[in-house]
Amino acid sequence: MGFDASVISGVVGFIEREFSLTKLQLGWAVASLTLAATPAMMVAGPLSNRLGRKPVLTMAAVLFFVSALASAAAPDFLWLVIARMIGGLGVGAALIIAPMYIAEIAPAGLRGRLVSLNQLNIVIGISVAFFSNYLILKLGQSDLAFAEALRLGDWNWRWMLGIEALPALLYFFALMLVPESPRWLAMHARDAEALEIFARVGSGEQARANLAAVRASLRAEVAEPRASLRQLFRPAMKLVLTIGISVAILQQITGINSVFFYAPMIFEQSGIGTDASFMQAILVGIVNLVFTIVAILLIDKLGRRPLLGLGLAGIAVCMLTLAYGFGTATYTLTHDAIDGLPAEVDRGRIAPLTDVMYDSDVAFREAISAQISAEAFRQNESQLVGAAITIDPTLILFGILGFVASFAVSLGPVMWVLFSELFPNQLRGLAISFAGLINSAVSFGVQLVFPWELENLGNSATFLVYGLFALLGLGLVMRILPETKGRSLEELEKELVNG
Repeated sequence: MGFDASVISGVVGFIEREFSLTKLQLGWAVASLTLAATPAMMVAGPLSNRLGRKPVLTMAAVLFFVSALASAAAPDFLWLVIARMIGGLGVGAALIIAPMYIAEIAPAGLRGRLVSLNQLNIVIGISVAFFSNYLILKLGQSDLAFAEALRLGDWNWRWMLGIEALPALLYFFALMLVPESPRWLAMHARDAEALEIFARVGSGEQARANLAAVRASLRAEVAEPRASLRQLFRPAMKLVLTIGISVAILQQITGINSVFFYAPMIFEQSGIGTDASFMQAILVGIVNLVFTIVAILLIDKLGRRPLLGLGLAGIAVCMLTLAYGFGTATYTLTHDAIDGLPAEVDRGRIAPLTDVMYDSDVAFREAISAQISAEAFRQNESQLVGAAITIDPTLILFGILGFVASFAVSLGPVMWVLFSELFPNQLRGLAISFAGLINSAVSFGVQLVFPWELENLGNSATFLVYGLFALLGLGLVMRILPETKGRSLEELEKELVNG
């Protein structure tokens, strides 16, 4: 799932030029996956209640495979969007059902760590996608016989998207080793099978206690109507629903998918060039992976609340650092810089702007586009920005990596742990789907408008907005969030919903 979501980061620059996309069309190419994931999240929970957790995850694996091949073969923008949306259906299902499944099978004392493994695997997928994008880019520039035979240079972005078929196949076959959720089996009166699976992850005595707790919880809810949105919005659910919605919005409104899905584009804005931007995107994946592991080690020791507080504070600091770094940048095309531009840039038209200094990327883009056309600027943006910008690229790299580290140790894994803990058994599938719907909808909006924001608001203002959202979220979450570590799902339900 992580691979499918983030592999687009290496593709955006190439498809923007090949299909002559506007910034909003580019946003659609990226965000279409999330758009499809949004309704899939709403359907996945109830569908898993009917069919089981494992069959829904298997469907997701098939969707990932189909999406990879269709995306690689896309002849035009519309085809690419449709192929990405097919993958989005798989993302929505996996994003909801995987942490739910893990929470339902894990012992209470290890639940936070084990649910976080879901986030770790997503992060591994993200990291592998960044690395494979860079590897395909470099192989496409080489003169190796097999690279030329596969046309890695001409079809680099198609190979970046198509290679996802391999992890999709691996996921499909690995799911054959996965048993069904014991809590789902108990919900369907298959107690003997549930007890057997509980016994595989704990002692026989603990397995019987787990099954008894699940049966007691289900008996307490048997008189209530079937899970519905009306139940979800009853007064007793007010606290857990407020927490879930707040964290769901906050996870995306601080800009994480802008970084994951547009990392090379962001780094190119600091003037380091295409190859270096792909290399730095690999660093994003590595930092994300390392600090997700840190979160897994700490989440059942420090607890959910402290990690969220520390992470949100770090996100705010790093986003404000990025806003400062881009805000202090200047853009000047000297004679030497103009001489080093690609041949397709009309030097005669750009000559009147020689040695003129611009104090924002928006003003520089508008001035250059007025001279050589917006399309010509888009085709040569990396070279033009790199030739003109005066900025501290180390500060930008520090801000991005610090932001990713802060997210990975907090909002990334903690949100899904909280989702799997806060909601009662009978409503868990529906409630997680609803919170996931909101999370996905916000993510879609952020991804869609990010290229437009960079073009019209500028880099500095865009990151400033993310930093302010992080500060606002820090105050809100610390006010309403209780600690949930080390407590059974049934105990949390009794206190937060029934209490």
